[in-house]
Amino acid sequence: MKNQNRRVVLERPWLLTLIIAGTIGALILVNSFSRTSSDSLLCSLSGEYTRPVNSDDSLVQTQLIAILHYATSRVVPQQSLAEITVSFDVLQSSSPCNFLVFGLGHDSLMWSSFNPKGKTLFLEEDPKWTQTVLKQAPNLRAHTVRYQTHLSEADQLLASYKSESACLPPDISVRDNTACRLALTGLPNEVYDTEWDLIMIDAPRGYFPEAPGRMGAIFTAAVMARARKGDGPTHVFLHDVNRRIEKAYAEEFLCRKNLVKAEGRLWHFAIPPASNHTTTAFC
Repeated sequence: MKNQNRRVVLERPWLLTLIIAGTIGALILVNSFSRTSSDSLLCSLSGEYTRPVNSDDSLVQTQLIAILHYATSRVVPQQSLAEITVSFDVLQSSSPCNFLVFGLGHDSLMWSSFNPKGKTLFLEEDPKWTQTVLKQAPNLRAHTVRYQTHLSEADQLLASYKSESACLPPDISVRDNTACRLALTGLPNEVYDTEWDLIMIDAPRGYFPEAPGRMGAIFTAAVMARARKGDGPTHVFLHDVNRRIEKAYAEEFLCRKNLVKAEGRLWHFAIPPASNHTTTAFC
């Protein structure tokens, strides 16, 4: 998530910066009034979320750092205000929850601040970029991951996956599923052990042939969503759907029938658990 794919937008930067900083400030104010309330209200009923020690101090520090960052920088999130609002509205009604983000960038402080008291985890392909971001925002939780695919393979992988039983529902998994090239098997155990309520896919890079592409991220998000044990759907947000590969993989694995909102280059899917399904098709 660097170079042209980093979250950099210079169109009306101060307006977006003001809105983001104001929103984060409002969240701090709301959180300050809610600290005495019960900590048992969770987004997911799966029991995966555990409130970290000293989380109040940590989350306020993260939000204050976010305000300082966006108030003093012309570098703002790549997503437009309308696109950000789609995810923000879901986070507002769901937080605290488990939020997995593919990608680490100039918007990471914003996403983490929008999920106070929840678990927000970022997955980034570039180790040096991860170090740069975490040096500026050490309270963010991020892992560096390696992808085994290239964008140039996207069409072949999409055309051939149905011939691989390891890639097909209903008895499909991601962890240790090395027989399916679309499954991201090298992620940290924390990713597999957590039931994610929201998944944002805005990485890895997917704009040149040697780039990893987002094929594995989209496929893995779909498998995780279908395997959900808790009530309600898994919300998946996919950015850059104006690109052919993102759109094709979204329609194949996330499914048009699950598309609940489209805004600019962002699609929002609400994917229900597939515990009662026996079909070998995703859609």
